[in-house]
Amino acid sequence: MENKKIIFSGVQPSGNVTLGNYLGAIKNWVDLQEEYNCIYAMMDLHSITVRQNPQELKKKTLDLLALYIACGIDPEQNILFVQSHNHCHAELSWVLNCYTYMGELQRMTQFKDKSKNHADNINAGLFTYPVLMASDILLYQTDLVPVGKDQMQHIEICRDIAERFNGIYGDVFKIPEGFMPKAGAKVMSLQEPTKKMSKSDENPKAYISMLDDLNVIAKKIKSAVTDSEGIIEYREGDETKAGINNLITILSAVTGKSIESIVSEYSGKGYGDFKADVAEAVVECIRPIRAEFDKISQDKKYLTDIYEDGAMKATRIAERTLKKVYKKVGFVV
Repeated sequence: MENKKIIFSGVQPSGNVTLGNYLGAIKNWVDLQEEYNCIYAMMDLHSITVRQNPQELKKKTLDLLALYIACGIDPEQNILFVQSHNHCHAELSWVLNCYTYMGELQRMTQFKDKSKNHADNINAGLFTYPVLMASDILLYQTDLVPVGKDQMQHIEICRDIAERFNGIYGDVFKIPEGFMPKAGAKVMSLQEPTKKMSKSDENPKAYISMLDDLNVIAKKIKSAVTDSEGIIEYREGDETKAGINNLITILSAVTGKSIESIVSEYSGKGYGDFKADVAEAVVECIRPIRAEFDKISQDKKYLTDIYEDGAMKATRIAERTLKKVYKKVGFVV
């Protein structure tokens, strides 16, 4: 790897990658690959805190890898691998569990939220999830972790664990920082536009999956919630305009036009025409990605070569950190 700062991130393959994920994160990751050494994982170990259909999980993991590449993340420039293919993640997680306090984990917002949503399966993995996440990051001596504001709590506990370990054993881990790349579009639910678009939403009309049929995508946008005012203008913070604000944001993100120019262009026009144009623009944004995805996902050997090569590279880096940790705690190495 070149002597550049290291970025680590990953996505769970347990849901559908949405238009929000693409415009808010993945599209920006493509720009980062020139400036940084980027390591991106398919986070399958994290996925099983919630019960998964094994065949579906396997398919979605490969689909996610193909989608990363179709979106422009170059496997020649970046390390792309499946989390469970690198034994170091689980091994470091066990060690760091012994340096993490129950009180810290009990305060994690995600544990509280997921416990409510999956009350019949509040498992120990769900509780210690942030320790595995810390291990994911610390193994690669990561400098920067691209996150949204809602994920900063995970970076904070990762830093706390690393600083505690370093305080006992010396300079073992680099202390990572949360990194907010240039603002990606914040895409909201199409049905409840005051809430963020989520791949885990129970209402499929609320989100656009990057793998939805193109006609379905158009229909979802045309049925998006708006308001009875009938005026196309952007009013930030006005919940009554949340639906229109969201559609203007989406159109701006996929076309590169400014919000001001969109509002001016559609002055005096109706919601029907506006939604039809947003639908067309989104479909044209996704169409080439889908065409590339369809081609890549059929080539199983190509995908296998990428994740095997990625796992080899990731493991080589991670084993250096793990060996150092094992020596520090007194294991025979």
